Amino acid sequence: MSDLDEKALADGVLAGDRRALARAITLVESTRADHRRAAEALLARVLPQTGRAVRLGLSGPPGAGKSTFIEALGGMLIAQGKRIAVLAVDPSSARSGGSILGDKTRMETLARDPAAFVRPSPSAGQLGGVARRTREAMLLVEAAGFDVVIVETVGVGQSETTVADMTDMFLLLLSPGGGDELQGIKRGIMELADLVIVNKADGDLEAAAKRSEADYAAALRMLRPRTAEWTPRAMRVSSLKGTGLEDVWAAVEAHRDAIASGGGLAALRAAQAKSWLWAEIREGLMERFQAHESVAAALPAAERAVAGARGLPAEEARRLLDLFAGESGGETDRTS
Repeated sequence: MSDLDEKALADGVLAGDRRALARAITLVESTRADHRRAAEALLARVLPQTGRAVRLGLSGPPGAGKSTFIEALGGMLIAQGKRIAVLAVDPSSARSGGSILGDKTRMETLARDPAAFVRPSPSAGQLGGVARRTREAMLLVEAAGFDVVIVETVGVGQSETTVADMTDMFLLLLSPGGGDELQGIKRGIMELADLVIVNKADGDLEAAAKRSEADYAAALRMLRPRTAEWTPRAMRVSSLKGTGLEDVWAAVEAHRDAIASGGGLAALRAAQAKSWLWAEIREGLMERFQAHESVAAALPAAERAVAGARGLPAEEARRLLDLFAGESGGETDRTS
């Protein structure tokens, strides 16, 4: 892509052109080397116009109603004059790498609204169900003028630290339960949550939702908050009836005000940028390691050695890393 094309694409994104935004996200998701260079040039052009949106992470187990909740919350915020972007990361097949990409179907009403932008992206095996380029997509939708960015992850069970590190507030959506269900929620995911939301608080589940709200509130009080400025809380909503959504948004605004005091938001965004830097370093090192000619030649033998209990994984890993770093000398020579 030429410099002129990059400038035109950046201008389209900044003007809020949805087709340009979709093309730009497709570009940053590409793994082609020439596309990566073009994507970096594009992002550099739009970077000054980013950082103004409210960044929300949302996770929860399958069946909690994440898409229904996002559609209901998004509709309410659009009615208030806000523009909403949803980066919904779909699970990729571990075997084929394929992705269902069904969030536009599950958020059909929101996806059709001109004040909303719903973009499903395959997780491609990334930890936390967050696509590697989700951070870059978030910058693009911010540059396009969206006021709220919601990153919906695959669900509880993977490393949700990834999405917590890239967003301002982490929401955990759960179904009514309590008791055994409360015990089943991992401590780690609860420690990440700034707000626990019990969904489906309607009909026969309303009483159960009220009990669950109390149970989760009690559990949160036993955990250490992520920041000194905010004490996590629990609340219940009905995405179908639209009840409790205003309370959720009030909590989001209260959280933003709390962390903004004393320069907290700037510090949070700086921490997000550092986390992004190290994520790119880790991913880039792994790509270069796997593509290294000497490593690629020695890797099958190392795998056979550890699989046959003829070598320690730590020792074989060190040999491969020495090869990669060019510090191995003659001590990595080994017949297989």
